[in-house]
Amino acid sequence: MILAAALGIILWVIGYIYISHPASSLPSFFPGYQAGYPYIHLKHAVAAIILGLACFIYAWFQSGKKKTT
Repeated sequence: MILAAALGIILWVIGYIYISHPASSLPSFFPGYQAGYPYIHLKHAVAAIILGLACFIYAWFQSGKKKTT
């Protein structure tokens, strides 16, 4: 659960970086880095934010009460 929440935070930060920086200003190890390309990668940002949200939902469901029989 903690790992999923941490991964969700990391993915949201990555999504923020994709939204706030053009492709030429991204770190070179990020997918979508292109030298001299002045546009942002909106699809990469949306994908990272949605995956982060999915990680948070997974962590939320894992934190619920466990059924005992």
